Amino acid sequence: MKKLSMLAIVGMFVAMPGGFALAAGTPDTGPGCGLGKIAWQNYPNAKTKGAQILIATTNGSFGTQTFGISTGTMGCTDDGRWWAEQKATMFAELNSEALAQEMAQGRGEHLASMATLLGVAQPQHAAFFAMAQERYAALSGAGELSPAAMVQALNEGISADSSLVKVALN
Repeated sequence: MKKLSMLAIVGMFVAMPGGFALAAGTPDTGPGCGLGKIAWQNYPNAKTKGAQILIATTNGSFGTQTFGISTGTMGCTDDGRWWAEQKATMFAELNSEALAQEMAQGRGEHLASMATLLGVAQPQHAAFFAMAQERYAALSGAGELSPAAMVQALNEGISADSSLVKVALN
C-alpha cells in the first residue's frame, strides 16, 4: 500500500506538466475531473473501482477538482454560462434583506439588478418594480420570503405580465 501511494504521488508529479497542457481535451475516465483525472487517464481499465479510487484520492488530496471546475480546465467542462435563474437565486440569497425591503418599496438598486438578472430590459424596470411590489405583498402575507420564493414569484410575475414577458431572457 505504501509503495502504491508513493508510485501514485510520483506519477502525479511526472504527469502534471503535460496534463495541464492537455487538460481541456481529456476524456471521461472516472469520477469527476481534476488532476486525478489527468494523472490516471491512461490507466488500463480506468472505469474499475481501483482506478476510480486513485482518481478521487488524487483529486481530494490536492484540491484540484475545485480549481478545474472553477476554471474549466483539468478535464472539467465549462460552457461559460450560468442559467439566469441560478444567478438570480444566488443574488437573492446574498441580498435577501435588501431585496425584500426594495420589493416592498417598489424601487432600489438591488431590485434593478434583479430585473437585469431576470432579463428585463432597462425601459421595462418601472413595470417590473410595480409587479415586484405587488408580489412582495402576496409573499409577505403568506409568510414566504425565502430567496427562492422571491425569485419564483418574480419569474411568475414576468410570465404573467405581457409587457415584461417580451423582454425576459429566460
